[in-house]
Amino acid sequence: MNSNLQQLEAVLGHRFEDRTLLLRALTHTSHLHESDGINGNDYQRLEFLGDAVLGMLLAELLYHGHPDWDEGALSRLRSRLAGQDMLADRARTLGIGEFMLLGRGEEQSSGRTKDSILADVLESLLAALYLDGGLEVARSLIERLFADLAAEPQSLTLGRDSKSELQELLSVLGASMPEYSLFRESGPPHDRLFHFKVLLDGRCVGEGQGKSKKIAQQAAAAQALGSIRASMGPVE
Repeated sequence: MNSNLQQLEAVLGHRFEDRTLLLRALTHTSHLHESDGINGNDYQRLEFLGDAVLGMLLAELLYHGHPDWDEGALSRLRSRLAGQDMLADRARTLGIGEFMLLGRGEEQSSGRTKDSILADVLESLLAALYLDGGLEVARSLIERLFADLAAEPQSLTLGRDSKSELQELLSVLGASMPEYSLFRESGPPHDRLFHFKVLLDGRCVGEGQGKSKKIAQQAAAAQALGSIRASMGPVE
């Protein structure tokens, strides 16, 4: 267990003075129930604090990163970045799933890959970092995970699912359904960048990139939507 914790500390970029905080942040309720744990020693309280830490630090990041944006635009982007799917994606980039402590039932139901658990644990880890190392340690991880996404909000397709929109538009137009093709990966293993194309009958109609395949596909779909609507006009 100590070697696993050391590995996670290296991933997080912080050596804990109090490793019980780190263990608690990784402990799902199902693990406590099967190991006669005491209520309150799972990650739920840390998750509560981590949600607040995340919200404040994302607000700070966006406030400085987009000085010309109004409150509404900043709030929408923060909400998107703090969404469950995005947090789970960020947790996967860190490999958090392999470190979590789950009960047998949760393990058998693929708990290590569930968005809900991954998002909760990431928030819990942020709280643990804050409590053990202070705000600057938590800020460092937030910037590492979200700075690129915050700087390129168009890749997030705020408030909409561009892949679904594209499929609906093509259906109305009687066109074939899109195909998503990964044509390049770049960056070091711990910080990959995925590049996707949207193909219609073998023809590229949009490209996008992102820190996950899901984000990259959404970005490519958003570009395809823009180009198709520009060439064909709005669908009545």
